[in-house]
Amino acid sequence: MSIVDVLIEPLQYDFMVRALLVTVIAAVVSAVLSCWLVLIGWSLMGDAVSHAVLPGIVLAYVLGLPFAIGALVFGVLAVTLIGAVSGTSRVKEDAAIGIVFTTMFALGLVLVSVVPSQVDLSHILFGNILGVSTSDMVQIGVLAAVALTLLLLKRRDLTLYAFDPMHARAIGLSPRRLGSLLLALLAVVAVVGLQVVGVVLVVALLIIPGATAHLLTDRFSRMLIIAPVLSSLCSVAGIYLSYWLDASSGGMVVVVQGVVFGLVYLFSPRHGLLRRLTRRREAVPA
Repeated sequence: MSIVDVLIEPLQYDFMVRALLVTVIAAVVSAVLSCWLVLIGWSLMGDAVSHAVLPGIVLAYVLGLPFAIGALVFGVLAVTLIGAVSGTSRVKEDAAIGIVFTTMFALGLVLVSVVPSQVDLSHILFGNILGVSTSDMVQIGVLAAVALTLLLLKRRDLTLYAFDPMHARAIGLSPRRLGSLLLALLAVVAVVGLQVVGVVLVVALLIIPGATAHLLTDRFSRMLIIAPVLSSLCSVAGIYLSYWLDASSGGMVVVVQGVVFGLVYLFSPRHGLLRRLTRRREAVPA
């Protein structure tokens, strides 16, 4: 079988075409947001939001509503609760994140156990990219377009907030509002990624691309290009591999992204492990 056959055969099926399109959409918007999350150090926040939306998804399925509505409501609720707990008590933010997201995730599991006939837990936890419908595509496309548009329009303000919140305040920007905007967009993008890789793995889409790009360049503007390009390529490769290996699509997408990060971690010409070891040897006097 030729390479052309390998590339074309999966495209003969509509569900594969939809899977590829939705995965690339989710990969791009998640990767762009991940650049700010990595820069600010909000990796745990991404994990929290992605898990905290589970009860919203379950309730949306039970009520016959689009899953994005329930997920978005509970994502924003999680962010609000984390801010409230850390801002009005002696509990630090990392502890507040752990308390809120584990409690809400556990609530979701309880709801799933109460209504097992209404909700397929495996699809929620691990995604169902091959079962994406046309309405799902429209829903994901709209949310992704809104999030990406806001990120690009506010990229300078958000970048300044990430690097120097005090300077942002000095020139008339509100760090609190920028932080709230970023958290709201995190909730939206988490919802976009849920259909692709599920609740458990969506944090990978939100962190790995930005972390990989951060090892390849010192310029944030380049990160915003490298991250979505790499994430898209990894996502397409993951979908193809899942087809030919008959493996989990969402899981394979994340595995490919993880492998690419590992290679960059080792061989990056600027910040790779091997490069750092070489510099240390060169710095040691003979």
